[in-house]
Amino acid sequence: MFAVIKTGGKQYTVAANDELEVELLTGEAGDKVTFGEVLLLGGENGVTVGAPFVAGASVAAEIVDQTRTRKILVFKKRRRQNSKRSRGHRQHQTVVRITEIVAGA
Repeated sequence: MFAVIKTGGKQYTVAANDELEVELLTGEAGDKVTFGEVLLLGGENGVTVGAPFVAGASVAAEIVDQTRTRKILVFKKRRRQNSKRSRGHRQHQTVVRITEIVAGA
């Protein structure tokens, strides 16, 4: 069974025991998280498409780690003015492991 969930403004295709990196979620390693915005469910019984979400469906996950992405350098330069600026950014992210997918009634 697989599902398409929405979190952090992005959509992810997940199955049981998958590990994925999502936008920052509150919680510590080992905490349980439930994603209620399930857009699509697929499995032996066919595919169920939500409008916009599948009623009663949810995806349970466990937080594995709180990390940060690689550094992105932002460099701005104004020509002929001897003006430049360099900054870096590291986005916070959460690594989760999908434990189970619960279909609606």
